[in-house]
Amino acid sequence: MNYEALYQDYLPLEKELKDKIAGVQKLYKALGKGLDSGDLKSVERDVQVMERMIKEQTGVLEEIKSVIDGFDRRKYFEEGEFTRQMLEACENNGVDVKGEYPVYEMFPSKLKIDAENQDLYLDRKKVQCMRPQYIIKMVKASQDKLMKASFNALSFANELADAYDLALLKKKKAEDADFYLLDLYRFLAPMGRFRKDYDKQSFAFDLARLYASGLEEIKDGRKFQFGPSRNENKAIRILDKNGNEQYLATIRFYA
Repeated sequence: MNYEALYQDYLPLEKELKDKIAGVQKLYKALGKGLDSGDLKSVERDVQVMERMIKEQTGVLEEIKSVIDGFDRRKYFEEGEFTRQMLEACENNGVDVKGEYPVYEMFPSKLKIDAENQDLYLDRKKVQCMRPQYIIKMVKASQDKLMKASFNALSFANELADAYDLALLKKKKAEDADFYLLDLYRFLAPMGRFRKDYDKQSFAFDLARLYASGLEEIKDGRKFQFGPSRNENKAIRILDKNGNEQYLATIRFYA
């Protein structure tokens, strides 16, 4: 099953319905004009034509309903056709995608597929969309918007350093110790309501922009260095400025 085939079947019916509606609207205006002027002969003729056109509208609606009813949504999701077409749309639109069914990352967004209910969750928000091309265009538009948003690498690095210093103090670690970025995130957004406004995907995107900025030191003169980890669950996947994936796990600030 292919949603684009359904959509192509619908398009000519959409045009036909649009034309029928336009015709009825024209007759509606003519009725008012005829009654206002007392031209009941024309009104009677227009009413007959309108009655016929409304029946034709109903016929077109029945055809549209048949096209929609013939699309097995549950089968479309459960047999993996939506997923296959979604991955194809990612490739066609230059959207990097990583993951396994039912959760996919399109950095910095995440898409979860709920096949049982034919629902999508984009960054934990339910999206009513069964057209792969449309949902990927939404993701692409979101990515483009984020890329155009202003970003002060030095300011973010200083905030990260403040969280790092607080974490070292609380954990009683050495001044230049490596600290997991995911643990620092909890210091940057300590409360649930903060994490709602600044989720892990947003944090990862800021890290990616900092990584790509070329910044080497913060306001107090300290330098910083990202590090990897053998624990994959502790690593944050980002895309560098060339679109290549990198995994950042730790950071340390040092003099």
